Amino acid sequence: MPRTPLWTAIETALTEDIAEGRYASGDRLPSEAALAARFGVNRHTVRRALAALAEAGLVHARRGAGVFVQHAPTEYPIGRRTRFHRNLAAAGRLPAREIRLLETRAADAREAEALNLAPGDPALVCEGRSLADNQPLALFRSVFPAARLPGLEPALRELSSVTAALARAGVPDYTRRVTRVTARAATATQAAQLRVPEGAPLLRSVAVNTDPEGTPVEFGTTWFAGDRVTLTVSEPGEGPDEGGEQADDPADA
Repeated sequence: MPRTPLWTAIETALTEDIAEGRYASGDRLPSEAALAARFGVNRHTVRRALAALAEAGLVHARRGAGVFVQHAPTEYPIGRRTRFHRNLAAAGRLPAREIRLLETRAADAREAEALNLAPGDPALVCEGRSLADNQPLALFRSVFPAARLPGLEPALRELSSVTAALARAGVPDYTRRVTRVTARAATATQAAQLRVPEGAPLLRSVAVNTDPEGTPVEFGTTWFAGDRVTLTVSEPGEGPDEGGEQADDPADA
């Protein structure tokens, strides 16, 4: 008689545990040693079962922390004004960001066009990663007109909010002029930073933000992990502060 492999039986049992709510979204699963003791198997068998759960999108591993139940995709509205921190707080998630690059360089042709600059004009570039409950959610690149906002770089180094940094640099408010969303496959470096398989689907958002006078202040691109977020579009006049996103500034508060 054929026999079900032990790792498959463990995968099934843990899947049922998650489905029945014994381990909720975001919970840490027991250690490999604890699961091996529970099922009377070696840790290699447990590891194979956990890998199968990860492939199915039910769990994800954090290096040095353990294996956690995957969150349901976060509802993320796209519109004119709502910022990243506000969206995640509304979804009950804890937002954070990591700035990995902050430098001034020459604007390329696309950046110059978006920001009403001449190619080669100085542009301040901010790149990094945004997280929800310590899980990578997106990678971002924000490009600002450096000469137009001379106080922005030190403000970004000090503050965790681009909204606050822009306010200190003389931009008290800004809105989304245009957003374009397309699908992309994760490159090797993107996959490593987002902790997804290479080639996994990403949602790329490209947008321009303008100050109250309509002058561009930010050209941004965000790569969202496709299975961790649901982008929703609000019609004008719907929702508080008109449902928008600062998708290209995932650090924003």
